[in-house]
Amino acid sequence: MHEQEMTAQKKGRVTGSCRFANHGSDAVHQESDGGIGVCGWLLVLFSILLTLLTLPLSIWMCIKIVKEYERAIIFRLGRIIRGGAKGPGLFFILPCTDSFINVDMRTITFDIPPQEVLTKDSVTVSVDGVVYYRVQNATLAVANITNADAATRLLAQTTLRNVLGTKNLAEILSDREEIAHSMQSTLDEATDDWGIKVERVEIKDVKLPLQLQRAMAAEAEATREARAKVIAAEGEMNASRALKEASLVIAESPSALQLRYLQTLNTIAAEKNSTIIFPLPLELMQSFMKR
Repeated sequence: MHEQEMTAQKKGRVTGSCRFANHGSDAVHQESDGGIGVCGWLLVLFSILLTLLTLPLSIWMCIKIVKEYERAIIFRLGRIIRGGAKGPGLFFILPCTDSFINVDMRTITFDIPPQEVLTKDSVTVSVDGVVYYRVQNATLAVANITNADAATRLLAQTTLRNVLGTKNLAEILSDREEIAHSMQSTLDEATDDWGIKVERVEIKDVKLPLQLQRAMAAEAEATREARAKVIAAEGEMNASRALKEASLVIAESPSALQLRYLQTLNTIAAEKNSTIIFPLPLELMQSFMKR
């Protein structure tokens, strides 16, 4: 029994959260279905009668067409009619009482202007980006906000500044995907009430101050020089070990030094230079060394 009660409570919570999530769209439909009143119905009947009397000329004012990627929000005496957005295709309106707004449902792309941001480690950087979004609910995009496109652009700029303000310079340069994903989640949550779905956010470029670029270049150059010195030292150490092993081999066989001497003379003579070499016998040198 206790498990059944817990299950019922969880279901009640889920149902309540779903009702809360759909509250925005339900409020629009409730306002639209409130009725236009007696005077409104009289105006609608008068408009219908006027349309019938002026046929077939009035039919051209009643027929409207929206494209495949568009939706039409129809207002009748200032209220959104039932059924929500119309289209794509053919629909009818009353000339005197109805008006409509076309909403583009395609994905829209815009650039975020470069924003001067002070990072968490007190470095000023200029960052810009790209946002991809589309209208998911045409009714909310018209009824809940004045200009959805302009609002999304301004919100993207402020979100970019807020997100980058909590990051270090190293995180901004290396974790662009994480920053873009964080911005997308924040924008998508904020624009949900506007009927807009943010599909993707990309960070285009991060511009650093000139002095900081010089400092980072000097640091990178110093790091490369230190690494080159370490590599050169390791090479010298390996070469000295190889020479030590070679000297031990030559010491075991005296004729090996003679052959090496002749090989060196051959290498020098192959270069075709003006150097004149007078080879001396090794035995002669050994006799002088013994004395």
